[in-house]
Amino acid sequence: MRTLDVGWVTCAASPECAGSARQPYGRCLAHLDATELDEVVRGLSPGSAVDLRATVVDRDLLERILGATRGRLGRARFDWATFPESVRFGDITFGGDVSFDHAHFGRLASFFNARFARNVSFREARFDRGLSLHGVAVTGHAAFDRVSIDGDALFGGALFDRTASFECADFHGFVTFDGTGFAGDATLRGCRFRRTVSFRKTSFGGLAGFDGARFSAGGYLAPISVGRHLTLAGAWAGKGLDVTTGGCSVDLRRLEVGGRLNVRLDDAEADLEGATLHGPATVRGRDGARVTSLHEVDAEELELADLDLSTCLFTGIRHPEGLRMSGCALAAVPRGPRLGLRWWSLWRAPDHG
Repeated sequence: MRTLDVGWVTCAASPECAGSARQPYGRCLAHLDATELDEVVRGLSPGSAVDLRATVVDRDLLERILGATRGRLGRARFDWATFPESVRFGDITFGGDVSFDHAHFGRLASFFNARFARNVSFREARFDRGLSLHGVAVTGHAAFDRVSIDGDALFGGALFDRTASFECADFHGFVTFDGTGFAGDATLRGCRFRRTVSFRKTSFGGLAGFDGARFSAGGYLAPISVGRHLTLAGAWAGKGLDVTTGGCSVDLRRLEVGGRLNVRLDDAEADLEGATLHGPATVRGRDGARVTSLHEVDAEELELADLDLSTCLFTGIRHPEGLRMSGCALAAVPRGPRLGLRWWSLWRAPDHG
């Protein structure tokens, strides 16, 4: 039994049911008798608002509502709703704001090719199986903060026209954002990816924020397009991380990687201050890509190639003997008494033999 402090009139059928009451019946749609439900369904038409807050929505109830609205809903409220069976919102158009906050999906939830004309929220929703939002289009803001998905999560080919937030989302299965487009800022701060996650050919129009994210089984952000700023500050990747991007600033401060790190930069600027790299690490650049700081980097094997290091801060590197550079532009060698600063001890030529 769930005890909710709700802001709506609850179902009178049972003290345990907090479902939103439909007037004049005083009970939620799941507790209406057949005649009463028929009356409600007859009153629905394309664009109608629906209120199923804290209601148990079985397959028959959902199909009747979607059928009556011909797959075009208006304002839709599913907060705290329970879906005990597989849910299919494929090709449905949501014309108003949509909320699934705290909803519980007991089996597969598919929104394949759904269209959200305004804002949509899944804050703290729980999915016991997989979730598919492949090919969805969201015109307004999208919120998935603290969502928990036990199965695979498919966001491939989705389009988010405004901001999207996934703060502290917990993904237990395979996750793909391949080909997804974020026109505005996308915040994935504190996300936990317990299996492999892929962002191949994902585009971010503004910020791509992975601060403090955890990639337990490897992360593939390669290649991605970022309009303004990519941050992996304080992120952790247990089995490796692959990043390819360009034309933006890249924040890798305090990044920790247990496996191999591969970073490829195209006309981009990266900061690795305080990064801890347990496995082999490579940062390669082209078209003026630069690294601005290696301050206090802890890496036993770090290769830098074809980068502008003329303004890079080298102080406090933990293993300077493991640093190798090729094709990099360095600052002019200091003259006079500054040679005593052991500037050259921070550089090791590439091993050719």
